[in-house]
Amino acid sequence: MDFGLPATKRSPGLSAPADSDRSIHCPMLSTLIRFATLRLRLGLTRPLRRRAIAKMASLGRAPMSALFYHRVADTHPNGWTIGCKAFVRHVDYCRKNFDLVSLSEIQTRCTTARSYRPAVSFTFDDGYAENCDFAIPLLLKHKIPCTYFVSLQHILTGQAFDHDLKAGQPLRINTVREVREMADAGIEIGLHSRTHIDFDQVTCRKTLKREIIDAKSQLADLIGKPIRYFAFPFGLPNQLTPQAISMVHESHMLGFCSAYGAYNLVGQDPFHIRRIHGDCDFERLDNWLSFDKRKLLNQPTVEYALSEKMAERTLPFPIVQSKKTATSTAANQSASGPI
Repeated sequence: MDFGLPATKRSPGLSAPADSDRSIHCPMLSTLIRFATLRLRLGLTRPLRRRAIAKMASLGRAPMSALFYHRVADTHPNGWTIGCKAFVRHVDYCRKNFDLVSLSEIQTRCTTARSYRPAVSFTFDDGYAENCDFAIPLLLKHKIPCTYFVSLQHILTGQAFDHDLKAGQPLRINTVREVREMADAGIEIGLHSRTHIDFDQVTCRKTLKREIIDAKSQLADLIGKPIRYFAFPFGLPNQLTPQAISMVHESHMLGFCSAYGAYNLVGQDPFHIRRIHGDCDFERLDNWLSFDKRKLLNQPTVEYALSEKMAERTLPFPIVQSKKTATSTAANQSASGPI
């Protein structure tokens, strides 16, 4: 597979194709006032935010954000697709303002208090074939670290996701060959479960093992590289059950990703990587990445406990056990559409 950007999509700088000028994921008209208000607030508070980040950075505690996307394409618009031009804008913005890092670097900074500049990590969930047409070549071109989470059964069978079938859009899934070639090109491949299962509905250990441990081993065999990270389908607190998290740990993966919208900060448990939706509305993304302190007020927490002896054997960093009860607030959930 040629991961070079398609000729029809190349133009000066990081410009996207002309046909992506269509804002295929614009907010509905009824929300424009809210976005205008957010834009005004961003303008008024940006100097204060910059000073706050500069102070955090001087202490080695600059915030770290992990963005998650699903599908980058200019066809079949839906709530989990972002257009090429919008994605280019995200990449431009992040290249200019942040260290672009891997998930493992986020974990290292969380434990060493050596986060001297705000950082962003790019991730993708599910495994949509169109990502190989534009998004992945763009990230590779600029040597931007990326973790690409796939659902094993879907890449093996080509079976469309249920949420796409319900929407009447059976979108193409990556093939095993495409996933292997991404891995060979430098993209880190992660596991998004075997069947894109809702772990909130799973208590059977046999099912958990099949969805996580067995799927991890099979995916590693398929691509010939280790699988180090797991992203929970849907990724909200209800799915992050202690039993499933324990199974991720038992599989010897280095961490799991949520998707309810939160920052990664120095001193937090690095086994849990918190992610923010790569929102097609740029002002909302900018609000997150410029560090909105209000987001810290009611963040959901996740309860789980891991064996310290096992952590010492399998993880390159100390585990900070989470003892709080998992809670969730609608204001803090940034997930958009199926995850």
